[in-house]
Amino acid sequence: MKPWNQVTIIGVGLIGGSLGLALKKAGLARTVVGVGHRQSSLDEARQCGAADRTTLDAADGIRQSDLVVLATPVGRFGAALREVAPTVVIDVGSTKAAVVPAMESLMPDGCAFVGCHPIAGSEQRGIAHARADLFDGALCVVTPTARTPHNALDRVVQTWARLGMTVRLLGPDEHDRLLAEVSHLPHVVAAALVRAVGAGAESLAGPGWADTTRVASGDAPLWRDILMSNAAEVADAIDKFQGVLGEFASALRRGDAARIESLLAEAKARRDKRVRHKPV
Repeated sequence: MKPWNQVTIIGVGLIGGSLGLALKKAGLARTVVGVGHRQSSLDEARQCGAADRTTLDAADGIRQSDLVVLATPVGRFGAALREVAPTVVIDVGSTKAAVVPAMESLMPDGCAFVGCHPIAGSEQRGIAHARADLFDGALCVVTPTARTPHNALDRVVQTWARLGMTVRLLGPDEHDRLLAEVSHLPHVVAAALVRAVGAGAESLAGPGWADTTRVASGDAPLWRDILMSNAAEVADAIDKFQGVLGEFASALRRGDAARIESLLAEAKARRDKRVRHKPV
C-alpha cells in the first residue's frame, strides 16, 4: 500500500507515540504530526522520533492530513474536526458503542471515521514508554458500520496489518460486550483484589499477587472513563464473574476437593491454550 502523506496523532502517549514510531519505521507515513496539551510531552515525542512536527493546536495539526488518529478522549477535539476536513479519522480507544456513532456524526461529506482498538500496551502511560514494536504480533479490532466507506476501511485494515497486527472486524456493540469480559472486568477484578487484602497481609504479598494485580496500577481517571462508557456491559460481566466465584465458595464450604480441582484444571487448560509461554 502507498504511505499516508501526513498522519496527525492527537495524543502522543504510549499508544499514540508508539504508533508514530511504528508508522515511520514501516514507511507508512511520509510525515507524522503530534498534537497534545503539554509542550514537554510534544518535545519528547519529537526528540524520540515519534513525530516530525508537533503543535498544541489540534486544528493546525490536522490541516492537510489524510489520516487523523484520536489517541485521547474524543470529546476534547470535536470542534477541531468540524473545522478541518481530514480524509480518514480513526481512534484507538477501548470502547466503541457510544464513540463510533458520535464520531460518525461529526464527519463532513467525503470523510470517514473508522473505529479501531489496537489491543496492545500496558499499565504504563506516556511517551517515555513508547516503542516501535508495541503492535507487532498483537490483535487490532476494527469496528465498521454501515456508514463506513469500503476504501477507507480497507486502507485502515492494511495499515494495522503492515504494523504486524492481526485484524478482526466486529460491530461496535459486540466489541464492547466482549471487551467488557476480557479487558474491563480484569481491571475491576485486579482493583478489587488489591482492596480486599487486609493490612496485615500486605507485607506477605509475593510475585503471584503482583502479577495478578498488575493492571490495577493503571491510570485511575482513564479507567474511570473506560468503565463508565461501557457501564452496563461491565456490570453484566461482574455479575457473571461473581457467579463463577460463587462456585468456588460453594465447593470450599462443602469440602469438595474434586470440584475445586476440576475448576482449577478447566481454568488452566483454557488459559494455556490462549497464552503461549515462550521458552526460557
